[in-house]
Amino acid sequence: MEQLEGRTAVITGAASGIGRGLARAGAAAGMRVAAADIEAGPLEETVALVRADGGEAIGVTVDVADAASVRALAATVDRELGGADLLCNNAGVFAGGTLWTEPVEDFAWVMGVNFYGILHGIQAFVPGMIERGRPGHVVNTISAAGLFPSAFSAAYTTSKFAGLALTECLAGELSAAGVPIGVTALCPGAVHTGIASSERNRADGTGTPEDDPARDFVGQALADVTERGRPPAEVAEMVLDAVRAGRYLQLTNDGYAGALRIRTDELLAGGLPQLPYFD
Repeated sequence: MEQLEGRTAVITGAASGIGRGLARAGAAAGMRVAAADIEAGPLEETVALVRADGGEAIGVTVDVADAASVRALAATVDRELGGADLLCNNAGVFAGGTLWTEPVEDFAWVMGVNFYGILHGIQAFVPGMIERGRPGHVVNTISAAGLFPSAFSAAYTTSKFAGLALTECLAGELSAAGVPIGVTALCPGAVHTGIASSERNRADGTGTPEDDPARDFVGQALADVTERGRPPAEVAEMVLDAVRAGRYLQLTNDGYAGALRIRTDELLAGGLPQLPYFD
């Protein structure tokens, strides 16, 4: 999808972090932006920033874990902006803890956003993108954790592996259908976002037990690494470059390519792969 100017971008998780970066970068490239998020106040701030930059944007409050909510988003984009050309399924949350003690509700919540959020976006938007016949692109925000499993983050890691598999399936099926829609799996390392505090958006009333030391450890580690992580604006520019180039896998760290090769060798040798440093 080489031409972005005059096209429409839909971005979930747009109230902060990578999503806000994508909204501003897309608008700067001349795109109309539909910014979507479950947090209404910060979402309004994103829309205001885009408009202050001279861009065109609307904000839509959405719960990506709810298929009906995402379908309503698609209907709004069709009605107000002429349908999506670039779909960024970017919303994501994190929960950590020890696998054998972490509540199953953690897995349901994380999978609902990180996996089903992508699935709902695909099913709500891709049929219309195919029908319109315009060149388009789907970007699914996965994570380096979708390539390198990490202890004490089983819910998150599992959701990201599932999201990566779903993304590759989508790319293969769109290619087989012969439609002009590309796919990118975005696998960032540490980025300066608020994902370490993502439970602020949790509404099910259930969380990991407060006395779980693994939860505290991994939560603090995530907060520390994201605090010094790459600026979201840099990641957003990488994404737009991948969209223009039609690149499937977008890493944000040069060292991950080598780490993937090492991981493959360790697996083939029958060993447990070591976790690379997620800088």
